Amino acid sequence: MMQFSGACGGPSKPPKRGVIETDVENWGFRRYQSVLDVEVWVAKNRAVAHTASYARKTSEKKGRTNDEDVINVFVTRYKKKQGVRRALVVFVRRLAQQSGYKVSEKKISGVRLFDIRGPNEHWVFWSAKRHVVKLGGRGIESIPEDLIDAYAERYPSKLKAGVLEGPLPEGPADPEVETEEFDPKNPKPEWK
Repeated sequence: MMQFSGACGGPSKPPKRGVIETDVENWGFRRYQSVLDVEVWVAKNRAVAHTASYARKTSEKKGRTNDEDVINVFVTRYKKKQGVRRALVVFVRRLAQQSGYKVSEKKISGVRLFDIRGPNEHWVFWSAKRHVVKLGGRGIESIPEDLIDAYAERYPSKLKAGVLEGPLPEGPADPEVETEEFDPKNPKPEWK
């Protein structure tokens, strides 16, 4: 596993704008954007999502990139850490109920995460102290470990083994989201 260390020998700090705005190994940083539309909603916990796109350097040299040559990263930063891990587990369990998504819990390059595959898309998610990290894209077979390593160094995973099938993590519950039966034919947004 590649290590990105800070000056004191500990993990690197999260970037000010959430994402790594430099090249990471064979992946060239190409775009940053901040968005208020967060994917994993935590009740009474404001958040901002930061996004980045990376392109495979070898494909850019050839002058042509395809879907599998671009990885998108979303880092959602919450005001408080309470409820972040729980909300991610609820979100991922809902994805698992939808037809077309295959959800599993994995450990890749030492990082415990959720692996989510849908029609022509592949993503990994994990929660960190006050963050949810999401990497992937369309047409992707596997998520590059270089990028997983770089983001996990800044945002260490707080997921525990068996969380997908086990009891929900501690944190404030959102009864409306957690108790309502999910209807994939009539999904409701998870916000008020």
